[in-house]
Amino acid sequence: MKDKIPVIAKVCVMGWPIAHSRSPLIHNFWIRQLGIKNAIYERLAVPPEELQETVKSLVDWGFIGANVTVPHKEAVFACLMRHDAIARRLKAVNTIVLTEAGLEGRNTDGYGFMANLFHAAPNWKANRGPAVMLGAGGAARAIATALDDAGAPEIRIVNRTHSRAETLIRDLGLKNAAVFSWEQIDRAFVNANLLVNTTTLGMKGERDLEIDLTPLPATALVTDIVYTPLETGLLRAARLRGLTTVDGLGMLLHQAVPGFEAWFGKRPQVSAELRALVLADMGITEGKS
Repeated sequence: MKDKIPVIAKVCVMGWPIAHSRSPLIHNFWIRQLGIKNAIYERLAVPPEELQETVKSLVDWGFIGANVTVPHKEAVFACLMRHDAIARRLKAVNTIVLTEAGLEGRNTDGYGFMANLFHAAPNWKANRGPAVMLGAGGAARAIATALDDAGAPEIRIVNRTHSRAETLIRDLGLKNAAVFSWEQIDRAFVNANLLVNTTTLGMKGERDLEIDLTPLPATALVTDIVYTPLETGLLRAARLRGLTTVDGLGMLLHQAVPGFEAWFGKRPQVSAELRALVLADMGITEGKS
């Protein structure tokens, strides 16, 4: 009698380019830690012209799900027939799950953002005052949705292009939102409960984000979705002013949790060990940028 050939539960992260992705490091760590047998998470480089055919072929290739990164999040949304409520609101997908009804697109970016804040600053509450977002791009859309769902009483968007911020507000159906120019940033900071940089300013290789944090209340939380460097110029300035800060690495780690649970049936934990593993891969020792 021949031995039964084991079925491999395969998951991938799709992007173009994709070699930089640390998602395999995160998910394969959890696969080993939780003792999940015959499972693997890998990178899949997908040029835009091959995306639609790749999505159609995922199940035939043995994949039970996937993550989606730039530049494919919006395009994958259009490729799929089924979506969860958040993906429908954002019209963007970062997680694909094989369900009994077929492939379903989900979006966990906003979840990852909020989970990072609650994990790193457990005393902070979203409903205590206005949230100020710098930028109105794709990341801002997910974060604005998450803050709105978490009960932020007002979302203030500081953006160079007024029309783009207005489009974000309209597309997401935000009821209590306002747009400010960079020249009006002092006004946006009044009574703010949160300041989040959703732009690439401050990222390694980009120009610094230079703003005066003096108008921010002493109780405000400051966070940055950039995590290379781990402590951006914005976070350093906030820390030196005595404000509570949360770096952006946790968003990457926490957004991975719901997808892993959906694929493998076990909920992983974002631990100090995982954080140290990813930082080591980045060549960073905790406490140094």
